[in-house]
Amino acid sequence: MSGWVSISEIVRNVALAVAAFVGAYLAWRQLSPAASQARAASTQAELARRAHVTELFNRAVGQLRDPKLEVRLAAVYVLREVARDFPDFSDPIFELLQAYLRAADIDYGDEEPPVDIQAIVQLLRSRLEIRDE
Repeated sequence: MSGWVSISEIVRNVALAVAAFVGAYLAWRQLSPAASQARAASTQAELARRAHVTELFNRAVGQLRDPKLEVRLAAVYVLREVARDFPDFSDPIFELLQAYLRAADIDYGDEEPPVDIQAIVQLLRSRLEIRDE
């Protein structure tokens, strides 16, 4: 009788092991599409964020020539934040701001330049200081 008991225990343990492997396989098959959907959603969210930042960049560039000082200053601040948050945009932003200053080429004499020009100069100086470190 003890032989039957040990055989039944072996059969039971093998059946439990097979059931565990089948359960793990089925769980893996269920998680695999969920993981790929999560990756796709993450990629899509990143693309949407970059599209939004590109829109901010384009709008700010257009606002640099606005006649109102507040609008130009806000554009400079938006460009600063985009350059800070997205390093791959920083080089084009700083090249754009340098070109903007060169194109303006206004002699202010003894007067101080407008606040937006001062903000651009300060931003470019901080960029140079960061690169020198």
